[in-house]
Amino acid sequence: MRGPVLLPPAPPRFPSPEEHALAEPNGLLAFGGALTLPWLLLAYNNGIFPWFNDDSQPIIWWSPDPRAVLWPERLKVSRSLRKRLRQQRFEISFDSAFPAVIHGCAAPADNRPGTWLTPAMQAAYIDLHEAGIAHSVECWQDGSLAGGLYGVSLGRMFFGESMFSRRTDASKVALVALVERLKHWQFELIDCQVLNPHTESLGAEELPRRTFLQRVRDNQLAPTRLGNWANLDVPTVADAVTAVLDSAGIRAQDRGHE
Repeated sequence: MRGPVLLPPAPPRFPSPEEHALAEPNGLLAFGGALTLPWLLLAYNNGIFPWFNDDSQPIIWWSPDPRAVLWPERLKVSRSLRKRLRQQRFEISFDSAFPAVIHGCAAPADNRPGTWLTPAMQAAYIDLHEAGIAHSVECWQDGSLAGGLYGVSLGRMFFGESMFSRRTDASKVALVALVERLKHWQFELIDCQVLNPHTESLGAEELPRRTFLQRVRDNQLAPTRLGNWANLDVPTVADAVTAVLDSAGIRAQDRGHE
């Protein structure tokens, strides 16, 4: 293993994660480069993502081993979340408030006093959104943004970046809606980067980096669904409820009770 590389501002080029990424800290691959569209597209197309917390320092790029992924058909929906979905207190939209979602993800929370979403990072993902590559799912309650998530879509992979909630389970409801949409579009997986108790509770599991990177390389041949997803046929909360309860084997006549 050769260790991390210092990248020039141009041209975009990354070292092999399998040859250069550190085991500790897990996945540290390179420093430098730029948060421009060419750099970010090259990164995601090679299983690499930026993660740092100070715009005054060089950008840090990562490719951890193992890699956390969520297979859409293996999403775990808890009993309490099924109940929340049945109540239909939320409305779902796609790509209707991307900047608001990314700002929500960047805001400090009880379990996240700081943020890795620096102003430069936020601006970079907004640029990706305007290019039709980054997408958000919004969860609304009484006209206010209750939670959501965002990520990067390339081929049949969705590279999840962050999620937030201002109301209980709002981000999970957004995830259920996203998963139903991705299953309809026959997406293969959602990248969750690094496994943690939250993503594991939703069904995420780990893949060896070598296996993940091969899937990423194969994914480069798949067409990408570019553009704004706001006006596409998107699942309502009612659609998500039906899909989740169907997958749980709960009969229609029992859906008002649990």
